[in-house]
Amino acid sequence: MLASVNSTYTDLVTSVFSSAIAGKVWFATAAIFFGLIQIVTAARIFGKLSFLPQTVVGVHVATIHRWSGRIAFLCALPVALHCIFILGFQSYDTRVLVHSILGTFFYGVFAVKVLVVRDHGLPGWALPVAGSTLFTVLVLLWSTSSLWYFTNIRVGF
Repeated sequence: MLASVNSTYTDLVTSVFSSAIAGKVWFATAAIFFGLIQIVTAARIFGKLSFLPQTVVGVHVATIHRWSGRIAFLCALPVALHCIFILGFQSYDTRVLVHSILGTFFYGVFAVKVLVVRDHGLPGWALPVAGSTLFTVLVLLWSTSSLWYFTNIRVGF
């Protein structure tokens, strides 16, 4: 059964990318891009970037924030699928071990962030701390995988 899932996933990803790893790298990079949009729009929502307009091309910043988060999460799903079900937890070198630990930590932090968003009784600092922690873990994950790939393997599809 796992071989069937692996071959189907690989066939799907390699129809666009040169390899499953290249697909993972680019999906993670897209997640970082949308994560950056999350940080900028959150800063605007909390009044930290008041020079930015409250609407961008007629779309309210809060709507951009919500949708960029959804898209970032969707971009992270194929990465998680590949890491969890195909590669698994690995520890053969320090970079890979750190990446595996951060990957394990990522969805826990994501769950906390979603719960904090829904709980309006928490102090005002809780949501920015949860969101920035999630973004930091995402950047560290990207740095130990995609950035490493781009600098050591290749930049390409």
